[in-house]
Amino acid sequence: MSDAFIGTNVDIAATLLKKGEAVAIPTETVYGLAANALDTRAVAKIFSIKQRPTFDPLIIHLPSFDKVQDYVEEIPEVFTRLAKNYTPGPLTFLLRKKDLIPDIVTAGSPYVAVRIPNHTVTLDLLSKLDFPLAAPSANPFGYISPTTAMHVADQLGSKVYYILDGGPCDVGLESTILALDESGKVEVLRKGGLSIESIEKETGPVTVRDTSVSNPEAPGMLTSHYAPRVPLIIGDVYKLSAAANTQRTGIIAFSNFLPDIPTKHQIVLSPSGNFTDAARNLFAGMRYLDNCDIDVIFAEPAPESDLGIAINDRLRRAAHRD
Repeated sequence: MSDAFIGTNVDIAATLLKKGEAVAIPTETVYGLAANALDTRAVAKIFSIKQRPTFDPLIIHLPSFDKVQDYVEEIPEVFTRLAKNYTPGPLTFLLRKKDLIPDIVTAGSPYVAVRIPNHTVTLDLLSKLDFPLAAPSANPFGYISPTTAMHVADQLGSKVYYILDGGPCDVGLESTILALDESGKVEVLRKGGLSIESIEKETGPVTVRDTSVSNPEAPGMLTSHYAPRVPLIIGDVYKLSAAANTQRTGIIAFSNFLPDIPTKHQIVLSPSGNFTDAARNLFAGMRYLDNCDIDVIFAEPAPESDLGIAINDRLRRAAHRD
């Protein structure tokens, strides 16, 4: 159990951040581990606490889209249009940075990932600061992302001074990251909490990038990520569980319970088949099963549409590799 202090005082969080400390903060996607994005020593604490490789870049968070121009060279018109409709929200833009953004934030890239979180507590916090917050997910690198303050406390313990509690995350999946390719076409670098269908309503067809194994251009592009300690295998959960020890098997299913597996070892993401509910429950469900006394987790892919695309992306990257 954690020694970290969990509270709801935004002023305490702001004071610690101004002093160069790292603080866990809520967003609508997942909880983030935040520090002053303009302070290289503060940002270095994020990498140290998470044991995150410094080649994996970070997202900076701002209180409004109007502030983005202070930190980037140019904002393409299509991104301004998307921002008007979908920010604050689970949408991140990769833009050419100004020099005041340190290279440690971008892993040496000339581009920085920027978003406006849709969470009243964090927007209040950001409004009290005169700097953006660099904030990857508040978990040990490679492990399941946290969607409650207690998840952060259980994972990072006394490594963080303060965990700002904003309740359970509404979205439960990291943000969708967009860039422009060389031809000026919108490209999805990371599937996330805003569906590709929603983006294409504004932009027309987009390109969707696969993940990268090294030197990612944007956060969350590594092939292996979000992994529980218990091996997770994706497939037909009915067939997989038929050949397994049913008492020591965990199940992640999209909308239906399996008859032969103990209910306490099953996570049904959305009995009604609602993608938003399923996304919100994914990481918490993975974390719950990872703490059960089981040998394996079998996961059923979601329908490959809407937020199901991002859910399946997270499952694939959490899957066991020999």
